[in-house]
Amino acid sequence: MISLTPTPLIAILRGVRPDEADAIASVIVEAGFGAVEVPLNSPDPFASIGTIAKAWGDRIVVGAGTVLAVDEVERAAGAGAKLVVAPNADGAVIARALELGLVVLPGVATPTEAFRALWLGASALKLFPAEAMPPEVVEAWRSVLPKAKQLFPVGGVTPERIAPYRRAGADGFGIGGALYRPGATAAKMREKAQAFVAAWRDAEAG
Repeated sequence: MISLTPTPLIAILRGVRPDEADAIASVIVEAGFGAVEVPLNSPDPFASIGTIAKAWGDRIVVGAGTVLAVDEVERAAGAGAKLVVAPNADGAVIARALELGLVVLPGVATPTEAFRALWLGASALKLFPAEAMPPEVVEAWRSVLPKAKQLFPVGGVTPERIAPYRRAGADGFGIGGALYRPGATAAKMREKAQAFVAAWRDAEAG
């Protein structure tokens, strides 16, 4: 179970640099996202995680993304991450994250992978890539997966797609390229971040 407030939206800052991480994260926090993720294929990602955790860790869940190995889990935890996100469901990665008291969100693309990830102890499931799993698929998954286990579509999520996914049973979203791309300024991101939060709130209001 992942508790994200004020909204269950995860900002994926793939490509963010340490020198801009604070400013970019401030926009995410102010807009109302519940978590921020720095993928490990970004420049000096552990430095960015540390910067964001130090500045904003009391207001937002800070995570590492594209975590593929146990040593990366340990380095992420050392930098201040509380959330580990992966594109796959590696048992050793999940186990180490849980041992360190981290929330772990592995990627799954089939019901078989989903049930295995839950058996391994996944806190919630990253449905990836969401482009291949439209709301109709999420609804079918939701009918067989444990109700208490959260589903987070990731990949191709736009403000317009949030309501259909939410109606289908999605519990939150990871938002990447539609929110942030390398070189984007904090000012350019502000409007996009606010649009996603507004879309979530509208979906919740029904």
